[in-house]
Amino acid sequence: MNDDLLFIDDDEEDVVEDLGTWKILIVDDEPEVHAITKLALNDFFLNGKTLEFISAYSGDEAKRCFREHDDIAVVLLDVVMESDDAGLLVAEYVRNELDNHFTRIILRTGQPGQAPEKDVIINYDINDYKSKTELTAQKLFTVIIAALRSYRDIIVIEESRAGLEKIIDASVDLFSSSSLEKFMQGIIQQLASILGCSKDAAYITTAVAATPDASPNPTNALDLNELYVFAGNGEYSDKEGVLLKDAVSPEEYELCKRAMRDREIVYAEDHVVAYCNSKTQNGALLYLSGLPRRIGENDKHLVRRFSNSVQLAFDNVLKTIDVESTQREIIERLGKAMEHDGQGSNHIARMSAMAEVMGCGIGMNENDVRLLKHAIPLHDVGNSRVPVTILRKTEPLTEDEIFAIRQHAEFGYQILKDSSRPTIQLAATLARQHHERWDGKGYPEGLQGQAILLQSRIATLLDVFDALINTRPYKTAWPLDKVEKVINEEKGRHFDPLLVDYLLNHIEKFMAIQHQHPDIPEYV
Repeated sequence: MNDDLLFIDDDEEDVVEDLGTWKILIVDDEPEVHAITKLALNDFFLNGKTLEFISAYSGDEAKRCFREHDDIAVVLLDVVMESDDAGLLVAEYVRNELDNHFTRIILRTGQPGQAPEKDVIINYDINDYKSKTELTAQKLFTVIIAALRSYRDIIVIEESRAGLEKIIDASVDLFSSSSLEKFMQGIIQQLASILGCSKDAAYITTAVAATPDASPNPTNALDLNELYVFAGNGEYSDKEGVLLKDAVSPEEYELCKRAMRDREIVYAEDHVVAYCNSKTQNGALLYLSGLPRRIGENDKHLVRRFSNSVQLAFDNVLKTIDVESTQREIIERLGKAMEHDGQGSNHIARMSAMAEVMGCGIGMNENDVRLLKHAIPLHDVGNSRVPVTILRKTEPLTEDEIFAIRQHAEFGYQILKDSSRPTIQLAATLARQHHERWDGKGYPEGLQGQAILLQSRIATLLDVFDALINTRPYKTAWPLDKVEKVINEEKGRHFDPLLVDYLLNHIEKFMAIQHQHPDIPEYV
C-alpha cells in the first residue's frame, strides 16, 4: 500500500487549515511504542487540526497529565505497566475521580487475555480495546479518527448544554445588568457551539445601549467609535466594556466595519461578523472567530435567523430594564418628596445604598436585596399626613405632637398596603415596622425580636444611624465615635444584635456612602 495515501481524509474532512491541535496522550512503559505511534500519526489532521502528542510512561504520570491538561481528546492507554492493572486504574481515575467523561479512552494491551475485553469496556467506561499486535498503522488511523470525531461531537453537545444553561439561569431574572450579560453570553455561546464549537465570540453594541428610548440614527450607526464589547466568550471574555477598535485586530476591525456599513453578515475564513438590526438601537454585531470548519449555506441561514432574534431579545430586555428603572426612579422621587428635611437632603439615597450593603453583607439573596433597596425609600411615606410644623420643630415636642408623629407608621402602611406589587408590599411593612424595637418597646404594635421582619430591622438601624450622623432640624450632626457608642449601647435593646455587629465591624463601608451622598444645604 502507498503510505502517501494512508492518511488522506474523506471528502467531508478535506480542508486543511491550521486551526489548532487535538491532544493525544500516549501512555505506555515502552519508549518504542511512543515513537512508532507518533510516526504513524505524524501527518494526521481532522477539521484543520493536527495532533499534539503528550507522553506518559506509567500510570502515575498519566494521572498527572490529566490533572495538568483538561482538554485531552484521546488517550492510548497501555493496560500492563508498573502493575498488571495500571492502565485500568488510570481509566477509573479519569472517569470517577476527575469526572472526565469527554476524553476517549482506547486501551492497548500486549496481553489481551489478562483483561477480558467485554468486562473491561463495560466496567471501566472504555471506548475501544485493541491488542497491540492488531493495531497496524491503518487501523490506528481509523481508531483515532473515530475517537476524535466522537470527542468533537461530545464537546459540541457540552458547549450547547452550557449555553442553554446560561440562558435558562438568566431568564429567571432579566432585570439586573449582570443577568443581561449572562443572557447574552449564553446566546453567543449557543451560536458558537452550533457553528462548530468556537470558543471565541462576542456581542458588540453601541454606547447608547443603556438608553433604549434613543432613536436610531443611520449616521451614527456608521460610527464604529461608539461600538464596544458588551459580552464575550473565550478570547473576548476579558474584553467586556472595551471599545471594538481596541478589542480586535485591524483586519478584524475592517470586517466589523464592512458588516456595519452594509448591514449584512460577513464571512471570512474562520471569522463571522453578523449585523443585528434593531428598532431601538443603532445596530449591533455578533462576532465569532476561530471556527474549526468552513461555514455552509445551512449555517449561514442559521446565523441570519439567529442574529435577528438575538437583537430582538436584547431590545426587549432593554425595554424591560428601562420600565423597571422608571418605576424605581418614581419611587425614589416620591420618597424624597415625602421628606421634610430640605431640598438638599440625600437621606433616601443613603438609605438605599446602605440597605444594599447591609443586605449583601448579611447574606440575603440577590432578589431580596433588590426589593429592599427599592422599597426602603418609602419607609417614611406616612410623614405626608403629619404637619410639617411638627416634623421640623426644633423645640421639645408635646405629648400630642409625639402622638401625631407616631401615627406616621400606621399612615404609611395604610397608604401602601393594598398593592399587589412585591416592592410596594415590602414598603408597606417597612413603613409600619421601622419604629419597632428588638426589645418589644417600639411602636405601633410592640413587636419583639424576630417577629419584626428582617428588612424592617435593617431599616430601623440604618434610619437611626443616618439620623445621628447627620444634621436634623432638632439636632446637629454627631461625631462618629459618639454614634458608634450609642448604637452599641442599644444593641439587643433597640436594634438586632447581629445587624449592629455588621454595621460596626464594617463602619467604613457605611461612612463611604455618607461621604458619597452628603446633604447639600444646611437645614433651615
